[in-house]
Amino acid sequence: MKLPALLGIGTVVLLATACTTTENGTATPSPMSSATSGPSEPASQLPGAGAPAVTSPIDTAQFQQKPCTTLTDGQIAELLGPDVEPKEELTGEAGPSCFWHPRSVTQAAVSVIYATKNRRGLTSIYQQQGTMFPLFIPMEPIEGYPTVAYGQADLRTSNGKCAIALGTSNQDIIDVSVTLSEGNIGKKDPCAAAHEVTATVLNNLRAR
Repeated sequence: MKLPALLGIGTVVLLATACTTTENGTATPSPMSSATSGPSEPASQLPGAGAPAVTSPIDTAQFQQKPCTTLTDGQIAELLGPDVEPKEELTGEAGPSCFWHPRSVTQAAVSVIYATKNRRGLTSIYQQQGTMFPLFIPMEPIEGYPTVAYGQADLRTSNGKCAIALGTSNQDIIDVSVTLSEGNIGKKDPCAAAHEVTATVLNNLRAR
């Protein structure tokens, strides 16, 4: 899967963490931390709040141990250019994560978070639509796996930011976040870009 072709641009810096902010290449907490707060429902009660069911769960345990392997070096280079610094965090507020940021660009990165702290899956996001998450846009499923764009604010046009939650089971979600580079803000849809990156993540998860 050649990402620049899917995203409609060439091999240039594309993205930065969505629904997060960056300062000197360091990520701050994403909405995932809010989505994973609160008590967990028994698996038998999930999904709820109108969240779609995941009929073919994916075991992501090996990626949780090494989240920066979620996307290959080649895929990141296609998205962000060759000079990218990955930052892995295994004990983050929401769960294991990886944040990729080009050293030479102030606003460009991709992040992936495995929500392991509270296993309520997409239900946790659907329960908070319109309240904690005023940005709430169900997206097209990817090969049958449900996705939704969400955020504590709508930063698509102002900052080029969007986060996609991918349901990998009724209890588990992966947050794939992007922010467009400065030159692409207002020209590209960051949620469409995040959806394309999510498709690549899913393909990698299912291939191993």
